[in-house]
Amino acid sequence: MEASEAREARSGHPPLKRGIGRVLLLFFVIGDIVGAGIYALVGEVGATVGGAIWAAFLAAFVLAVFTAASYVELVTKYPRAGGSATYAHNAFRRPFVSFIVAFAVAASSITSACVLTLAFSGDYLSQFVNVPTLVSAVLFLALVSFINFYGISESVRINVVLTCVELFGLLLIVLIGFAALGTGTGDPGRAFEFKDGSAVLPALLAGTVLSFYALIGFDDSVNVAEEVQGPSRSYPFAIFGGLVAAGVIYLLVTFTASMVVPTDALAGSDGPLLQVVERGPLPIPTSLFAAIALLAVSNGALINLIMASRVVYGMGDQGVLPRIFSTVHSNRRTPWISIVFTSLIALALLVTVGRYDEALSTLSSTTVVLLLSAFVVVNVSVLVLRRDRVDHEHFTTPNVFPILGITVSGALLVYTAISDIRVFGLAALLVGLGVVLYVINVFAKRSLDREGPRDDGG
Repeated sequence: MEASEAREARSGHPPLKRGIGRVLLLFFVIGDIVGAGIYALVGEVGATVGGAIWAAFLAAFVLAVFTAASYVELVTKYPRAGGSATYAHNAFRRPFVSFIVAFAVAASSITSACVLTLAFSGDYLSQFVNVPTLVSAVLFLALVSFINFYGISESVRINVVLTCVELFGLLLIVLIGFAALGTGTGDPGRAFEFKDGSAVLPALLAGTVLSFYALIGFDDSVNVAEEVQGPSRSYPFAIFGGLVAAGVIYLLVTFTASMVVPTDALAGSDGPLLQVVERGPLPIPTSLFAAIALLAVSNGALINLIMASRVVYGMGDQGVLPRIFSTVHSNRRTPWISIVFTSLIALALLVTVGRYDEALSTLSSTTVVLLLSAFVVVNVSVLVLRRDRVDHEHFTTPNVFPILGITVSGALLVYTAISDIRVFGLAALLVGLGVVLYVINVFAKRSLDREGPRDDGG
């Protein structure tokens, strides 16, 4: 309480409301990881690996644990909003580095939210109503932004409901798998086959890169650290628990998908899990599963916008961005200026991108590149900050984990660059925009500093 009062006195605004307990935080993590990715990526991974889709997801899970451990140490050591950028700021004390990391993370989140918003407004929605894509996308973005503004407690409770719906949809897939085994309509052997004509290791590596996208999300939760009750106790439980839960679910779902649907059919489908529903022995309406997918996409868009606004708030609170971004609404106790700012950027992207059929994979890969770059910085920050002592207990990860995290993230970045250099071009463009904004901010602050003495003397 004393720390909160000190923060309020220093910043001039009330602290954020601590409305997230351990269970709500766990659902926040699960909901962010188990989102639209698993509903779309199964077919793409199958096309790369073959029937052994689960093997790629298992490898991605193991690799994600390394960086997740670094996030758990840093968020329990420095439980403040801002996430990756806050840790870079503490480690290197270079405002430029902090700003670029923050901008990369926020940009990746906003881009991901836009992709999910357009996905919501596309084929899934057309199962029920025909509305122009841009109109429905803008209306959906406005609704999600309002929920974000209305309150963190309300947002994460909605997240709990949507996460339960997501998990219910994936549970239906698992039940189809058990039914297929019981009726003999499935082929378990197919789940252990690798792609014909391809070496196992390269195919598995390529599939792991794709699968890694479906496991990204645990990093988002650190951006609401100031709104979590007992962060030192809550975060290890929530992040590790959420990753394990998502990993188990992914293994069951991918095994079922390979067993029920031939790999070629999965690879050629835009809705691979819908193929499982159609071919499975249980009479599940496809419209029901489409509705579940819509809610899964909605959940991902909400969490991404929450994360982006908290990153901007955290940087404003530390003075890396203008202080106005740290403004907290007096009644709702949410960072409303940051919410409006990130929502307007998302709106501009929606209007600019429009139809994104060909750009979907590029935008998704760009998100991964930006986040992997941040992961490298976070893992380095853990090692640099080992000499920094704090006056409270926190989680400590073994040194080998951040070292492996740096190695894995770097390797995946190199692989992505070799696979599609255009992704790096788009990422560089976004980071370049961040550099321009940083320079504008520096000159604005210098101008105010020069004007200050003259005003006082006049």
